[in-house]
Amino acid sequence: MTHGRLLLVSRAGVVAAFIAAAVAGCSVPTDPATRLATDLEDAAGRLPPREGATDALHHATPSRPGQCDGPYKVQLDQVGAMIVWCKDASGNTVSNHSTSSHNRAVDTAETFIVDKGAGQTLIVDLERRGGRAVITGVR
Repeated sequence: MTHGRLLLVSRAGVVAAFIAAAVAGCSVPTDPATRLATDLEDAAGRLPPREGATDALHHATPSRPGQCDGPYKVQLDQVGAMIVWCKDASGNTVSNHSTSSHNRAVDTAETFIVDKGAGQTLIVDLERRGGRAVITGVR
């Protein structure tokens, strides 16, 4: 019985520490694709609700120091996947990251694949169509 209580207290302590860290301003580790997806969801929420409204998301890269510092490639495809390839100075892929979590907030009109240099801002064009935010361009 005592052992079970200690384990429960230990789990509660871990959960409490995690919540305290989040409240204190520490962020949960994420990857470049997840951070871009979160920015897309936020941008979709700010897009005016009227049909045809447009806006552009300017996503600074790297979005976290030490991650994806070199050139990178982004694919946002029509079926809803996002892939980010991080490269070294020679153009070799050093990591890749993917998500589809942005689908709940945005649709993608067509597949976009964009190569960007180190530190270049990714710009994603959005338009309100049929009540949904739609990615209409990536540059």
